[in-house]
Amino acid sequence: MTATTVPTVLTARALLLDMDGTLVNSDAVVERCWRRWADRHGLDADEVMRVVHGRQGYASMALLLPDRPMAHNHADNARMLAEETADLDGVVPVPGAPEFLASLAGLPHALVTSADIALSTARMTAAGLPLPDLRVTAESVGASKPDPEGFLKAAAELGIDPADCVVFEDSAAGIAAGRAAGMRVVGVGPRADFHDPDVVVRDLTQVRVDSAGEAGLRLSIG
Repeated sequence: MTATTVPTVLTARALLLDMDGTLVNSDAVVERCWRRWADRHGLDADEVMRVVHGRQGYASMALLLPDRPMAHNHADNARMLAEETADLDGVVPVPGAPEFLASLAGLPHALVTSADIALSTARMTAAGLPLPDLRVTAESVGASKPDPEGFLKAAAELGIDPADCVVFEDSAAGIAAGRAAGMRVVGVGPRADFHDPDVVVRDLTQVRVDSAGEAGLRLSIG
């Protein structure tokens, strides 16, 4: 494990933010929905939970049911998204997320999530968090994380070189996507610590963002 929790300062020109596990703690509803899905398909629920974080639902289903036609996965994913959007019990902000997002007002940043528009809007609203102006959601991409498409699209829309972006992520799939995009990655929370981000924090209370003028943004971590 090469990540560090010691005080660190990073500079960047834009921040690209995952939602679930990074800004919003939605673990309770994710567990409920996916464990029910595992039971319906006769799968080990613990194994399912090791796969699903960070990916779009259809991509997780394809890994867990490799012989099932992809059309069935997409249809099942649509039902899963509706189920998750309707279940907001226990959805709360990750500690420090309100202050962190407030500090980004007027600075280049984007939400890059595997959720669709409806689910991301519902969860951010339930957690009392503002939605960034730029959002790259499931509808915006053709490939799920760990493919880097979402992060690269966000950087392009912001007009920022990928190497000048810092990703905030919690999952193996998301961290891999950030790395594949050529970006530095700040891992958030206990899941991230196992997947080799550049820096890892317990939560967003350990991050401070300031404008660095022509240098862009300054991240003080630790």
